[in-house]
This record gives sequence, structure tokens and C-alpha cells, in this order.
Amino acid sequence: MNKLSPQSSVLSPSTRIALIGGIYSNYQALVATLSDIAHRGADATYFLGDLGAFGPHPDRVPALLIERGIPGIQGNYEESLASGASDCNCGYTDPRDNVYAQLSYDYTSEHTSNAYKQWMGTLPKQLRLDVDRKRVLLSHGSPRRINEFLWRSTSPDPFLARLCDEHDADVIVCTHTGLHWHKALGDGCHVVNAGVIGRPANDGRTNVWYTMLTIANDDVAAEFIPIDYDHAALAREMREERLPEEFIETIETGWWTTCLEALPPKERARGRF
Repeated sequence: MNKLSPQSSVLSPSTRIALIGGIYSNYQALVATLSDIAHRGADATYFLGDLGAFGPHPDRVPALLIERGIPGIQGNYEESLASGASDCNCGYTDPRDNVYAQLSYDYTSEHTSNAYKQWMGTLPKQLRLDVDRKRVLLSHGSPRRINEFLWRSTSPDPFLARLCDEHDADVIVCTHTGLHWHKALGDGCHVVNAGVIGRPANDGRTNVWYTMLTIANDDVAAEFIPIDYDHAALAREMREERLPEEFIETIETGWWTTCLEALPPKERARGRF
């Protein structure tokens, strides 16, 4: 499944890369996502960081990724866990957002083994791929900062084009915000937010999303693929672990109840709260 390696040149007519955004300890969604990727026959699969947060039993996710040999990069969670930091460095500025972020980080840190924390420290902060003459840069928040939020509504095309130019990329892929989007810019450049599989996209649906990036000659396409999984089982495990009911409500309803203050007005207006 991972035929494409960093800095490799792919001369096939079409290359399909599966990109998994924040997993947030959602083991059930990860299993379902990997099954879907295998069914669709991606040429390569990468994860984009934030393996823990929100969900229960965080050691299950790195164990599966290592078992399957799936490469990827650090998110702010991996950076913090590997360095022994006291918080997730999520990039929130609102006190309420930070209260829930701290609850999530403390649980994840306590239940992540030292061996996996050390492994997280070996992951790169970014990956560069050379795909059919397209320079693809995988980052977590943005190429500038691991915890930068790139929202569709507040990331104008000239700013994104400058990011591509300054970081020598034709395609930038990120995650971190939890919401997927794709902008095709001038001069053949693209910025893709791959979304996350750790929790729903604040749309009232319980499914999650990953991204299939297809590069064929000069064409770049991003397909956002919905994944249904056993969210009821995840909610039960979260309650057994005494995680906040606000986190569980999001899994059960598809609506975000926390980390809302970081949302720009247009993105927040699409949610319930």
C-alpha cells in the first residue's frame, strides 16, 4: 500500500495518495479508514499527526500504524508528548478551549507508553514527495508552524500562493483544523486540508473524513471520502474511561461542543453551537 517514499519520482500515469489527518485516538475510525484505503488501492498512505486527543486508549493507534508500516509526520501532540511538554501546544487562545485541550492532553499523556512517546519523537515534522513532477509538502498545521490553523474562510488565495512559493511546494497538505477543504491556486499550486478521522466535521453527521490525493500529469484532485465506523462503540469506551461528556456528545451527534472559539465566524455558523 505504501509504494511511494519521500523524495521519490513517480512516472506512472496517475498516483493516488491516501492522507489521514488527526486520528485523536479514534481506533475504530482508523481501522475503517485503512480498510477503505486498501479497497480503493492507494499507491501510498501517510498520516499527518495528532494521533492522540479526545479518544480513549491512545496506545492503540501508534501500534496499528507501526504494524501496518504506515509513515507519517508529527503533529503538535506528538511534538509535546515526545518532549515531555505540559500541554498540547494546540494553538488555542480562548480559556474554555484550553481547559478542554488540557483535559484531553493530560489523559493522552498519562495513557501513552514511554516507548511510543519516544517513537513519536523520531517522526519528521514534514515530508516532501516528488510525484510526477509535482512537489508535495505534507505538514500538520502549516509549513510555517506545527499548530497554525489554516481555515478555508480566513486563508485567502494570495496568502496560500505565497506559502507554496516560500516553501517550494506545488501542493501543500495539512490538517489540524478538523475541517477538510481544497483550494486550486494559480500557477498549478494547490492547498489541501485533509480533515481528520478523529471526530466528525461539525456537520451533524457521525462519519469522519480522509483525503485521496490524485496526481496525474499536471492535474491535482482531492477527493474527500466519508468513513462510517462504529461510533457507538467509541462513545462507550470514552464513557468507560470517564472522558468529558462534551467529547462524547460530538462523537454521538456530529456537532462540536468544544474547541469552538478557534473557529472563524463562517465555519462556526455551519455548526449547532
